[in-house]
Amino acid sequence: MNKVILMGRLTRDPEIRYSQSAESMAVTKYSLAVNRRGQKNGETKADFFNCTAFKNDAEFAQKYFSKGQQVLVTGRLEQDNYTNKNGEKVYSVQIIIESQEFADSKKSDAGGSGGYGDSIGTSTPGKAGDGFMSIPDPMEDELPFN
Repeated sequence: MNKVILMGRLTRDPEIRYSQSAESMAVTKYSLAVNRRGQKNGETKADFFNCTAFKNDAEFAQKYFSKGQQVLVTGRLEQDNYTNKNGEKVYSVQIIIESQEFADSKKSDAGGSGGYGDSIGTSTPGKAGDGFMSIPDPMEDELPFN
């Protein structure tokens, strides 16, 4: 089985290109910085992964993702190798995206104006301060399966 799940921040804006075949296909590449668990001397270490998305996923990433944004991706690990012009064998690893989604709310992004996730953590009637709806204690009378 070859399955990778990563959550991290984009290190640059996604770059889209289109293949030159008969049916043009969108290909988007971006880099993801994923923090390692634990810290040494207060330093946070990160690993950087190259990600490649195709077709609709490629267009989605290019349109909605931007540098610094936290995303969650699933995909497969793919190793490639080639011989460079100096005759040296070069190995590279990339994540081929199968699915991707936002991992932080629009409110926590730079700017913080409007969008999904804005009501989380706010105090509105019928909502607790932690983003969950408050439920009255005597619920027995209202449950349909009593």
